[in-house]
Amino acid sequence: MDENEKRISFIINPISGTQGKEQILKWLDEKLDKEKYAPEVIYTERAGHAVGIAAQKAEEEAFAVVAIGGDGTINEIARSLVHTKTALGIIPCGSGNGLARHLQISMDPRQAIDIINEGLIDIIDYGKINDVSFFCTCGVGFDAFVSLKFSKAGRRGPLIYLEKTLLESLKYRPETYELEMDGNSITRYKAFLIACGNASQYGNNAYITPQATLNDGLLDVTVLEPFTVLDVPSLSFQLFNKTIDQNSRIKTFRCKTLRIHRSKPGVIHFDGDPMMMGEHLDVGIIKRGLQVIVPRNVGKDSSNALQRAQDYINGLKQINEAIMEDITHKNKMIIDKSKERIKKLL
Repeated sequence: MDENEKRISFIINPISGTQGKEQILKWLDEKLDKEKYAPEVIYTERAGHAVGIAAQKAEEEAFAVVAIGGDGTINEIARSLVHTKTALGIIPCGSGNGLARHLQISMDPRQAIDIINEGLIDIIDYGKINDVSFFCTCGVGFDAFVSLKFSKAGRRGPLIYLEKTLLESLKYRPETYELEMDGNSITRYKAFLIACGNASQYGNNAYITPQATLNDGLLDVTVLEPFTVLDVPSLSFQLFNKTIDQNSRIKTFRCKTLRIHRSKPGVIHFDGDPMMMGEHLDVGIIKRGLQVIVPRNVGKDSSNALQRAQDYINGLKQINEAIMEDITHKNKMIIDKSKERIKKLL
């Protein structure tokens, strides 16, 4: 290795997201600046494997560790890179890609590689919920409940998440929470969900904390109060249109620390991954804890109402395509089963 080359590791989760990784590796070989970087590619073999790999690379003071995967892979890598000299890079190919979208990293892997070649570094905040790190969002209530169901679905993608959301929303019951912000007086809320954002969105351009930024040292909190079926269309549109904080069913606030009390232990989510925790939850922000490779002018939100509407339409198109693909798959299974039954009868 040339002493001027920077060591960079690409960690691939082979099962994350909905697309294969072979083409990304081909583009990586073609486009990565080999005069600037000395690359290596490492595959994860199990859940949590990326944590150890990234920790080792940080100890070796590598320039960067790049996640080729989704928010779960990014979380595993990033939690080992906080407060180190090693930066996080992202080539997004997960189901949601919440942090990458907030950072305005292209969903096109070729353009994401161009960003890595440029090697521009920013330092962002990160959050913790009961000492578990998150970089995008965490929460309790319905979104955490769906994350648990989604993790057991066996398949990935926007259709599966939509399917679980629609099915579970019909029977989910809001809970009562006590919230204590920055050590001040306790406020009680009956809520469908409580989302805490370091970044602005869950992923797929679903903006649950639309005003959140990654470097203000503050936690953006969205409380969704109980709603009726009549509220669903406006809530859905505003979620993708980056205006959900304007809905009358929503309460929002900012704080440095948030203590959540609930009546019993249950599931929470951090960056979309579920975990069981107790009835007392402490959420906070740690300022300027993670170096990230970012595109130029990141943080300057140039989107307008037309662009947000287009994002919403693109989201619906993606879901519609997934639905059609799933219907085709199910119809094929029905036809195959019918053929088998006919053969048995003959």
